[in-house]
Amino acid sequence: MAAAQKYRMDMCHGPLLGKVIRFSVPLMIANALSLMFNAADLIVLGQFAPGEAMAAVGVAPGFTTLMLNLFWGISAGVNVLAARFTGAGDQKNVFRTVHTAMFLALIGGVVMTVVCLLLTPWILRLMSVPEKIFDKAALYLQIWSLGMPFMVIYSFGSAILRAVGDTRRPLIFMGISGLANVLMNLLFVISFKMDVAGVALATQLANVISAVLIWRALAVPGEPYQFKWKKLHIDMPVLKEMLRIGFPAGIQGAMFSISNVIIQSTVNSFGWEAIAGNTAALSIEGIIHVFFGAFALAVVSFVGQNHGARKYKRVIKSINTTLGCACVSAVVLTVFGVIFKRQLLAVYNPDPVVIDWGCIRMDYQLSCYVLLAVMEVLIGALRGLGYSLGPTIVSLTGACVLRVLWVFFIFPLDPRLENLMISYPVSWAVVSAVCGWMLWCICRRMLSRAASRKFDHLKI
Repeated sequence: MAAAQKYRMDMCHGPLLGKVIRFSVPLMIANALSLMFNAADLIVLGQFAPGEAMAAVGVAPGFTTLMLNLFWGISAGVNVLAARFTGAGDQKNVFRTVHTAMFLALIGGVVMTVVCLLLTPWILRLMSVPEKIFDKAALYLQIWSLGMPFMVIYSFGSAILRAVGDTRRPLIFMGISGLANVLMNLLFVISFKMDVAGVALATQLANVISAVLIWRALAVPGEPYQFKWKKLHIDMPVLKEMLRIGFPAGIQGAMFSISNVIIQSTVNSFGWEAIAGNTAALSIEGIIHVFFGAFALAVVSFVGQNHGARKYKRVIKSINTTLGCACVSAVVLTVFGVIFKRQLLAVYNPDPVVIDWGCIRMDYQLSCYVLLAVMEVLIGALRGLGYSLGPTIVSLTGACVLRVLWVFFIFPLDPRLENLMISYPVSWAVVSAVCGWMLWCICRRMLSRAASRKFDHLKI
């Protein structure tokens, strides 16, 4: 128990800035490692397998992200509940949350595996995957689907550990499983000549390792989040609250994926150089997003714990601190990215035409990333306070519907990539403004209740 306690963090007392940074840095490193290990799949295939193998794996992310987004959203609900009960010192409800979450992870993961296996051929036809790579793409996705329960277990388990302030052990587990993934990639692809099947199998075995490690971390005796197999069950009141907070976030993620597919189809109309440049720029943006995105995850736990402890002024201070950290990191990194954009893009592809297309995206997207940082922290703060439906509706309207309408009505007026890319910062600004107003109203009401000592209790 003592060994496990050193990983926990008291978010309700002491200076905030240092704790926010200590909480967020392991998240940054873990997410960066995740991106690198995912890239390793493509690098190994690109170097040691036929060209169509890399293309077959390349069609998967749109489908896999869509399938996982729902559970990633629900994991936010797990994080909020566990953080709130931890802050309130309510060990009984922490225990109920843990066992409901892990039971849901098991059942939901198995159901999604069956759904993915059944839908894979239909989805690939819908995506117009070329016949040359169709069988390999289907094989990759079918093997990938078998690992769904383990991916969901790791996602939910990490959310529980984040709720108690532990971001170091998920980082360690990510490093161990990621290294195993790379080594198994090399073994299966180079030695066993398994190409697509080898990469998929290596990825899923790595997911098994990460799930087992996260489960062992939750089984530490004496901890309020201690997992016990005999207590595994669904607690309906907890499940309802978990889904109330997390399900809208999952739907939002799924809709984001669909809107991005529509925009990507428009990018495809500019030719392969534009596709290559857009892909390279997107990868660079993803790496930069990892750093300020960690603060958007941190705000959920900090707000959740302090809200549970009824430290409402500290809730507001947590929001301001994480927002400031996110904005500073976004500005510094995006300035670097914009200045060295051509050099960064050349790492992916030295073709000057490809670099020119990538620069267009980075000029309009990367230079406005501070708006995205503001938007994500504000949405995270609202979810940490237990408000999920409102920001989801705002995000879907501002970031999804607006972009789709832009593609169909604004873009045709000036069909250039610049006109398409500007839809992103416009949507970020709109969502940030509305969510900021919502958060200001909620915080003002929260402080008013605190002043009059009329507290709301979570009835579970």
